[in-house]
Amino acid sequence: MEIDPRELNRDHIAALAEAGFKRMSMGVQDFDPRVQEAVNRVQPEHMTRDVLTWSRELGFTSVNVDLIYGLPFQTVRSFEETVRRILTFDPDRIAVFNYAHVPWLKPHQKLILQADLPTPERKLEILKMTIETLAANGYAYIGMDHFAKPDDELARAQRGKTLYRNFQGYSTRSGADLYGLGMSSIGHFGRVYAQNQKTLPAYYRAIGSGEFATHVGYHMTDDDVLRKHVIMRLMCDLELDIRDVERRFDIAFHDYFASSLNALASLQDDGLVEIRDDRIAIPEAGRLLLRNIAMPFDAYLDGMTRKTPIFSRTV
Repeated sequence: MEIDPRELNRDHIAALAEAGFKRMSMGVQDFDPRVQEAVNRVQPEHMTRDVLTWSRELGFTSVNVDLIYGLPFQTVRSFEETVRRILTFDPDRIAVFNYAHVPWLKPHQKLILQADLPTPERKLEILKMTIETLAANGYAYIGMDHFAKPDDELARAQRGKTLYRNFQGYSTRSGADLYGLGMSSIGHFGRVYAQNQKTLPAYYRAIGSGEFATHVGYHMTDDDVLRKHVIMRLMCDLELDIRDVERRFDIAFHDYFASSLNALASLQDDGLVEIRDDRIAIPEAGRLLLRNIAMPFDAYLDGMTRKTPIFSRTV
């Protein structure tokens, strides 16, 4: 259950526990008051600590905390203070997400000034500090944005190469159908993606008429399935068994992905990715740019040019 510490009390946590929930994720973002005020999310540290204490008293077995780097006024030193305070909570998992500044998609973000945001170089420094600090305190770096204790099922899944990634981040539930309930939610069944209506009035009209609220759908092609597998394994295993891909999909990998591999040449020259005849491996330094390493395998990004961007920056 994803919860907001600002909107509940102990009775709410008790009701969730009684209903059978055992895992909880809560947003913190940053403990710095200036940052909290800039993003309109004032959440005192004691509020977060109370929720975590209640959840453990009531039998929750796993607690995740979400942090965000790249927010207004953040510095390496200020975010390190937040990370070290989070460590005193001893959460089972920590997710550290890159703030996506997309005011062309989310108009309310226009209230955040670009000049107040850390530069891409500073964001990389913040991420590097976070990885080093959490690793030094016993957390396994799962991939782009997740950290877990070594005995957590996420860490075990990565070691066993059974890790998966979905809309919510890293997961151990590979191959499961994903049911999207509510406005704008996305479901995934087999080769089909389906997204519900994105506005509340349209969603209510469909539901009120006894119809599905599906707004748009997509059926994956064979090429989509292949590329999803390649990207998934790179993001989850931090390496790719090329021979396994060739057997699974009956292709000559280096021929099929010639343009993708060419696009990775500069990253390989910089020591951020290793490309061999039978394997692609991502060394520790390359983890900071894992999205950039995966992107050349995405056919829908290849050659895409728009006057107005539609995605957030990777850094």
